[in-house]
Formats: sequence, structure tokens, C-alpha cells
Amino acid sequence: MSSTETKQLRGRTAIVTGGATGIGWATTVALAQAGVNVAVGSRSASTNAFTDVTGPALGRIATFHLDVTSAASVAAFYAAARNEFGQVDILVNSAGIMPDHLVVDHPDEVWEQTMAVNLTGVFRMIKTVLPDLITQRWGRIISIASTAASVSAPGFGAYSASKAGVVGLTKSVALEGAPHNVTCNAISPGWVETAIALAAIKRYAAAEGRDFDEYLTSIKQSNPQKRMLQPDEVAAVVLYLCQDNALGMTMQDLVFAAGSLW
Repeated sequence: MSSTETKQLRGRTAIVTGGATGIGWATTVALAQAGVNVAVGSRSASTNAFTDVTGPALGRIATFHLDVTSAASVAAFYAAARNEFGQVDILVNSAGIMPDHLVVDHPDEVWEQTMAVNLTGVFRMIKTVLPDLITQRWGRIISIASTAASVSAPGFGAYSASKAGVVGLTKSVALEGAPHNVTCNAISPGWVETAIALAAIKRYAAAEGRDFDEYLTSIKQSNPQKRMLQPDEVAAVVLYLCQDNALGMTMQDLVFAAGSLW
């Protein structure tokens, strides 16, 4: 991204849920380096704190506790973000969990928790932020979905359903925001090399009695590019969607999987 394009974003404020790890953290760093102040929402954050970014950063990063399954927590987090940075311009929904269980004998509590975090949490964040974006007539909403929204596998019933819901919600919100210069898009990555993905792969390898490194290699080899995607690659797409000249890109589910279906 050119310096002219990043200058468009300087001084704006973003919220990144699940922003302390994985794709969320990579997005936080990319935004801060483009001059965006970032309010990171993390369930693991017990106190509010400021974080330094390795490398040049023009924007500030503040981390606040956030549990997207709690309406009270979402309200408190949004108030803290606005109190610290003022107007919020960008919402990136990156918080998520990835359980795996066959539908047969699927625990209700696992289904409900998956929906609460991956889908209802996204809805709750959008519902909280969207009115202000509409009022100020500028906003960007980006939700991290998954290729699992359209291509699934045994054991991914809850995860796939939640991510398909995110894609559907994205399309509706995009239409609500369109008259007000507010865009809403989803990004559906394939396998990205994050802690949550590697933990899942380790579970699958153990369940099949296979060596983890061999199993991981087989996943990489199944991708046309023979690799796993990196979090900063997804963050670069988020950064593009935040630009002024990306206004026409809305209501999209952007598959980002290096040519792989899954």
C-alpha cells in the first residue's frame, strides 16, 4: 500500500475484537502502522493497557477487556474505546473459536457457545457500532469468516454454521450501510497459521493417530501454493478494505485461501 493510501487512514480509530492474537493481532499491527488508533478487545485482557508495536507505528494501541458473548461487556468496551480515542470509524470482528464435534451427540453447550462467540458476538458488535458509523457517514465493517462457511467437513457443523451466518449478516448490514458510506465485508480465509488453527490440527492428528508434523505438512501440500497462509496476509486485505477508494467494495465474502477450497 502506498504512503498516499495509508495517509487516508491516519487519525482514524478502529476496534479489533480478538485483537490480541492471530489474525486479530496482525490486523491491529497493520492498522497502527497505517496511523490508525486501535482499541483491541480481548477476553484475556484483565486490565486496560497500552501496547507497543515492533517497528514504526503511527497509531496507538489500547487493549481492553471484552467478552463478545456479554451485552454488558460489549457496551463497556465500546464506551472505553470512545473515551480513549473518540469517534470510532472501523470495526474488525476477529474474535472466534473453532470447536470440532460430530453432529451426532453434539453437546448443546458447545453449539451455543460457538454461536454466541462467532455469530451473535459479531451481531452484537455491529449493532453497537453501526448507528455511529451511519451518523458520521463513514465507516468500515470487516468480519473474519471462513471457507468453512461454504465448504465444510465432518465435525465442523457448529463452526461452519456460525461462519455462514456471519456471511449472511454481512450482506444485510452492507445494504443498511450503503446509503451512508458505510461498507461491510467478510473475509473467508482458508488455513491460516495461527495458534487456534495449529491447536485444531494437533487435535485432528492425535485423533487419527498421526504425527503432528506429518499431518501439518499434508495440509500444506494439499494447498495449490503448498503452504499455509500467514496472518499478516489477511491483515493486508483488511487494510485495503478500509481505504477511501474501497468504498465500492461492499456486501462481499472475499475468499482468501491461496487457491484452495478449504
